[in-house]
Amino acid sequence: MNSYMYKDLYVGMKEKFEVKISETMLDSFRNITGDVNPLHNDISYAKSSGFDKRVAFGMLTASFLSTLAGVYLPGKYSYIQEVTTKFVKPVFPGDLLEVIGEVIELDDCVQRFVMKVEIKNQEGNKVLRGQMKVGVINAGK
Repeated sequence: MNSYMYKDLYVGMKEKFEVKISETMLDSFRNITGDVNPLHNDISYAKSSGFDKRVAFGMLTASFLSTLAGVYLPGKYSYIQEVTTKFVKPVFPGDLLEVIGEVIELDDCVQRFVMKVEIKNQEGNKVLRGQMKVGVINAGK
């Protein structure tokens, strides 16, 4: 886990990590959220809808933004204040995702930064894009 303090951050700073989506993740997400939509849970339904596999929950994909801020950028001192996302392409079990964040704006008055976020699959295609506003608790003091 990183422990970047606000003073350590700069525009252009990047962090990234990879995560592989598994069938178990989809099942666990369903159990946690109660989302039983068949597109995510029934392979036959997914195939009849034009997909080869179950489609991962968009919010499962977006949940890795919490890991991005809470573990990587800034890490220990993070406090997520706002997340805006667009789901660009579907994600499937077996996909290897690269989660990327880049500081694009610093707000010294409130010790907060804006991070451009994107998630790409193993083919380099964006599956999610957006922004996060992240505060730095006690400015990492």
